[in-house]
Amino acid sequence: MTEHVHRDDFGSRLGMWLFLVTEMVLFGGLFIAYSAMRHRYPMEFHQAGAELNATLGIINTVVLLTSSLTVVLSIVAMQRGDKKRTIGFLSSTLVLGLVFLIIKAFEWSAKFHHGLYPNAPHLATLPPGEQVFFGLYFSMTGLHGLHIVAGMGVLAWVLYMVIQNQVRADRYVHLENAGLYWHLVDVIWIFLLPLFYLAA
Repeated sequence: MTEHVHRDDFGSRLGMWLFLVTEMVLFGGLFIAYSAMRHRYPMEFHQAGAELNATLGIINTVVLLTSSLTVVLSIVAMQRGDKKRTIGFLSSTLVLGLVFLIIKAFEWSAKFHHGLYPNAPHLATLPPGEQVFFGLYFSMTGLHGLHIVAGMGVLAWVLYMVIQNQVRADRYVHLENAGLYWHLVDVIWIFLLPLFYLAA
């Protein structure tokens, strides 16, 4: 007799949405803190924002938006029962996530080279508002980067499940949930881009 495996796809989706709400509350609080500090130090935020490379920020935005597209395409492929394309699109998403992190690493290394990081001697000589700006910059983009890493881990796990046929056309809620999380990460970046890179 075949053992019946209980599935609650609705509960799984609801759980993911509730988790995403907590993530939005977390970043929402940081956005409010940013807004309060920018209101307090408008000129300093303007000057500090000019130190960031807007071109790299925009390139990373394109990278993440493209990765959101590949996640959607992987779900569509799975719905059609096309395992090969699902694997290809998920792999592309992981590569794009890695590209984002590499660009961010280059950007952060440049800031460290110029002494624009928390507790750096050079940063301590700058006006308080600029110190606050870079403190928020590293805190918020760093937290976002950790979410990218976590998202890549989840997508890699789902990719493994696809390869093992544990995620398939009649059972792909894990892929959908992973896609929702990845979309949230992308949306957060879309807010971070104008706050920091276009602050000048």
